[in-house]
Amino acid sequence: MTKDLTNGKPMGLILSFGIPLLFGYLFQQLYNVVDTAIVGKTLGGSALASVGATSSINFLVVGFCTGICSGFSIPVARAFGAKQNSELRRFVTCGAWLCILFGALLTAGTTTFCHDILQLMQTPDDIISRSHQYILTIFAGLPAYFLYNYCAGVLRSMGDSRTPVFFLILASLINIVLDVVFILAFHWDVFGAAFATVLAQFFAGCGCLIRMCRGFPILRMEVGDWKWDWSRAAHLCTMGLPMGLQYSITAIGSIMIQAAVNGLGTAYVTAVAAASKVFVFSACPFDAMGATMATYGGQNVGAQQWNRLHQGLRACVLLGAIYSACCLLVLYFLANPLNMLFLDAASAPLLPLARQYLLTGALFYFPLSLVNIIRFMIQGMGFSPLATFAGLLEMVARGVASFLVPLFGFTAACFASPAAWILADLFLIAAYFYCHRQLRASAASPILVRE
Repeated sequence: MTKDLTNGKPMGLILSFGIPLLFGYLFQQLYNVVDTAIVGKTLGGSALASVGATSSINFLVVGFCTGICSGFSIPVARAFGAKQNSELRRFVTCGAWLCILFGALLTAGTTTFCHDILQLMQTPDDIISRSHQYILTIFAGLPAYFLYNYCAGVLRSMGDSRTPVFFLILASLINIVLDVVFILAFHWDVFGAAFATVLAQFFAGCGCLIRMCRGFPILRMEVGDWKWDWSRAAHLCTMGLPMGLQYSITAIGSIMIQAAVNGLGTAYVTAVAAASKVFVFSACPFDAMGATMATYGGQNVGAQQWNRLHQGLRACVLLGAIYSACCLLVLYFLANPLNMLFLDAASAPLLPLARQYLLTGALFYFPLSLVNIIRFMIQGMGFSPLATFAGLLEMVARGVASFLVPLFGFTAACFASPAAWILADLFLIAAYFYCHRQLRASAASPILVRE
């Protein structure tokens, strides 16, 4: 089930590792897509807007969880690439302790202040109650997100990109069934949609955990492996916190845009909510490319295969360019039908707004692909702070755009993310070559890059 990315042709390895990841991301997004589709079709546009208004704060918190778990898995990938199985086990157990700690703190903080955050975001009064009900349930279930993301990250670090997908497929089916039961049978409104998502995520996490414990001999822990180690914890935090903050910093910019859109009225919130679901789904290949390059970079740094970093990057950028062009073509012709998956008949007049938002972003999908590919490669190489700075640049670009929305209207909101991607790319391209030079200079001591 494991895959060694330090030997073989990079293009073939990237495809064989990344395709299962792609299915995983698609099914993970299916959670939210099913929630949104059922909410929009059965509960109406107001309920859809209430869920959509939480998307940015959802990304802020859940993205931090995803990022920090991904960062914790980077030392695991390096140890796997270097064939240091004892070190690998100790990093896995130390990461588990940290996930328990961060999960408890994040759950307590977000459930306490989520209503205040929604008010700061200028969430319209007619939807804020439902928005709070939805996002409070998601935040209460954050331990389930930590469980899945950490276990899946460890499995991917060892080259197993299939197990997380398998359990996400099962979880997505459970999510669909629970959505129908909770919303249509129990009449639990948006709470039912959120609760179904949390339960499905918990199931996927338990499945990955069982597979880790029973399916991989190198993960059979000894008593000493569970001993707390401050130096390993510090190293994991050096990798994980910047990646978590990168997601959160990016999300802060998205929250600023969401707040600006909220100020335009419920109709614009609804249109953006529908288009955003199509966008997130269509952008899943970029997420898969990024996660693939994080593992690819981590394993090859561990094995000191410096030249393979360039080879893998070129191969993945080519894939990103091909997909970006194909996706733009598909969305140009199918934007309206896809947006209608999340809008009821009464909300059909909002289609021009949703189409404008979706196609504006699709025009800049190649810069988005570079953001994911290069940033995650840099993280896998061990330079998480530089990748975090790229997220800061994205936040600045979106923040500027949010101040322009009152002046230029909805069009400014549509161009906010493309501007953020381009600004981040300008930094990331230069940063990658800097990181590569640093690695080659420290080739005699690969541990140096972890400091």
